[in-house]
Amino acid sequence: MAVRPAAVADRFYPADPAVLASRVDGLLADARPTGRRPAALIAPHAGYRYSGAVAGSAYAQLAACRADVTRVVVLGPAHYVPLTGSAVPSVDAFATPLGPVPIDPWARQTAAELPGVTVDDRPHAAEHAIETQLPFLIRTLGPDIPMLPVLVGATEPATVARLLAALLTEPETVAVVSTDLSHYLDQPTARERDTRTATAILARDTPAITSDAACGCQALRGLLRHAAECDMHVELLRLATSADAGADPARVVGYGAFMLTP
Repeated sequence: MAVRPAAVADRFYPADPAVLASRVDGLLADARPTGRRPAALIAPHAGYRYSGAVAGSAYAQLAACRADVTRVVVLGPAHYVPLTGSAVPSVDAFATPLGPVPIDPWARQTAAELPGVTVDDRPHAAEHAIETQLPFLIRTLGPDIPMLPVLVGATEPATVARLLAALLTEPETVAVVSTDLSHYLDQPTARERDTRTATAILARDTPAITSDAACGCQALRGLLRHAAECDMHVELLRLATSADAGADPARVVGYGAFMLTP
């Protein structure tokens, strides 16, 4: 079995399995589930020290519907490898300190047959945007939950929406878009910009999601296009910055957790 090794364990999150499980469980316990089953989530991907509480607010919505979710599609930006279109991996699983997360073969094949999607492990090798989501998926949905990691580069929202429409044909499949919001602004400016971005997300206003609003803007635009086509409701769960977790308020990163429901 071909497995992508964990690339950011002990940097973005604890590498010790017991410590990691306890940390994620604590972040989930501090969140407030709504009791509604999500069709999609938006969650951040920074180090857990800074964005973990916001991510927990998103993933806590999955814990109550564990038995009803059988597949997860995780989309995020390619930070390190220039990418046009989207890339899915060829490997069989992604390793984490909590065990491997299997790649869903049907979802990969379905995605790979669409225009603009390639099978390429290179963009995934060092990428943290999807890897940071996996411990949350394991602790909420169990260690055997199959998923499809999709890194999204320069592409049209309609192309990503088409991908999501092809993969989310069953209500048991949930999508996650991994993105942070504003980057390296002072705290007041970041709050203002992130509030505008959150308003655009709630309104499913795809053109308002600019590259300086969210690093995962390409995947996020596609999700919002899909949400508009399916008339999904978008709810803000939590909005914060790294300064709220003790980082320098002169240079913060913004984080948001959102839930999409039918």
